[in-house]
Amino acid sequence: MTDTLAAEYPEAAPFIEEAVDEHGEDWVLENYYKKIYPLKQVMAVPEKEELPFYDEAEHETITEAERTEMYQAWGEYRENLRTGTKPGE
Repeated sequence: MTDTLAAEYPEAAPFIEEAVDEHGEDWVLENYYKKIYPLKQVMAVPEKEELPFYDEAEHETITEAERTEMYQAWGEYRENLRTGTKPGE
């Protein structure tokens, strides 16, 4: 983990560093949007491309449209939790 990332994202950097230590960089990149990016709800989290071990030629990221779809799904999920209903009810 670089000092710059830790300086810019002091709350998220320990979580990312712990995930890298426990699972490795490849796992973090593969599971970033499912396991780490949701922390963005409560703290500043870097975009996947900002990670020091991200290589544009080797790894993929999601598009803006996919990110929007992901946020909408999270919103619907939270609403279902709040109301105690299932999707489509």
